[in-house]
Amino acid sequence: MCAKMAFQHQAGTAMECLSMAFYMCSLSIVFPSIRHIPITLQKEPGLDPEGREVLKCGFKIGGGIDQDYRKSPQGYTDNGIYVTEVHDGSPAAKSGLRMHDKILQCNGYDFTMVTHKKAVDYIKKHPILNLLVARKGVTST
Repeated sequence: MCAKMAFQHQAGTAMECLSMAFYMCSLSIVFPSIRHIPITLQKEPGLDPEGREVLKCGFKIGGGIDQDYRKSPQGYTDNGIYVTEVHDGSPAAKSGLRMHDKILQCNGYDFTMVTHKKAVDYIKKHPILNLLVARKGVTST
C-alpha cells in the first residue's frame, strides 16, 4: 500500500504532501514502534518573566540541525526537534504532547531540517500549533 501511494503523483500537483506521506509510510515500515500523531495546541494568555503578556504553549524543545545530538542529556540519536519538557496543566499537556515527542511538522512547515532557533521562532510566532509528532512505543488503536 505504501509503494502504491508513492507513485500516484499527477503533473501539476504538490510533491510535498506525496513525499511526506511516503516518508511517514516508510518510517512506519522501518520503525513499526513509532507512530505519527497529529496534535493541535491552542496557546493560552500568560505573562513572561518581565511581566509582558504573551501566549504560552507550555513546552520546551531541544535539538536542531545546528546542535550536536551526541551532547543531548536526553540521549537523542539525531538532529531532530524534540520535546524536552511539558508543563503540567499547560496547553501542551492538555493537547496530548509528551516529553520526547519528535516534532516533524508545525502548521505544515517541515521541522526535520531546521535549526533550534528557527524552530523556537516558528513556535513562538503562531497562536495555534498544528503539530505532527513521532512517538516511540505507541501501538495502533
